[in-house]
Amino acid sequence: MMSKKVVAVTGCLGFIGSHFTRACLHRGWNVWGIDKITYAAHEHCLQEFKRSDLFKFTQADICTMTHLYDIDVVVNFAAETHVDNSIMDARHFVQTNVCGVENLLELIRSKRNYEMPLLVHISTDEVYGDIAEGLHSETDILTPSNPYSASKAAADLLILGWHRTHDIPYNIIRPTNNYGLDQYPEKLIPKAVKYLTLGKPIPVHGDGSCRRNWLHAQDTTQGIMTVIDKGECNTVYNLSGNCELPNKEVIQKIINYYFGEEPSDPEKYTKTNYVRIGEDIRYSLDDSKLRKLGFKPEQDFDEQLKALVKYYKDHFIW
Repeated sequence: MMSKKVVAVTGCLGFIGSHFTRACLHRGWNVWGIDKITYAAHEHCLQEFKRSDLFKFTQADICTMTHLYDIDVVVNFAAETHVDNSIMDARHFVQTNVCGVENLLELIRSKRNYEMPLLVHISTDEVYGDIAEGLHSETDILTPSNPYSASKAAADLLILGWHRTHDIPYNIIRPTNNYGLDQYPEKLIPKAVKYLTLGKPIPVHGDGSCRRNWLHAQDTTQGIMTVIDKGECNTVYNLSGNCELPNKEVIQKIINYYFGEEPSDPEKYTKTNYVRIGEDIRYSLDDSKLRKLGFKPEQDFDEQLKALVKYYKDHFIW
């Protein structure tokens, strides 16, 4: 019989955090949701979660929290995640992604006289930097390319250091590029549909040849659950969607699904003169360690993308 856990979820109103919170409640776990409620929070999810007697919510910043209840697991989704924003101003990224994790580690360490909860930290494939060919494994050196990924890599290293010194139990999970419902429109899929709805060309980084590996948020949730259920403590796990596509192909699919067919002049719907400084050309992960635990992604990218385009077309996202 699966044990009933008490889980703290930081960033519970964010994109992936809200999917994971929903899954925890569905399992019958007690969930302490923590969220600062920034611009990217989905406050409508809060009303949904509060309908469950298993859910407790605290509006808080992980940088300034001063207390943890007695819990089994802390799953940390709380982060600043948009690369372009980090290039413009990295201070918030360092504050949340680095200082916030340091504070969580100290709060967990303070539970030593009782039982320290497991810290499940949601990192990113971007901590490895890009890779022209082949796959990154969990033992590869971290060579981040921008302030966002550097802040996430710093957090990963803090966790390793606190584990070595203070014996804090952890799992670090590094997923590939996520997509799904309730993603903030600074990300490619909702952003592209928003631009089409407004009659504006979709901004494309460079010539659109950069490749990303797509992973649905529901599959990410299942991957995290697999680590909690079956994973080896104090271990890093890659989590891959195994759907690698160049950005220009994804954008073309979005345009086709939006109009119901391929337009005769698709070039007019894109603008390719935008350059992201330090752009990574390709990410790709070896997640065989997680696959050996029984995980595999189940969501079909084209099927899910078509449904998402229809949803965002019918529901304007600010």
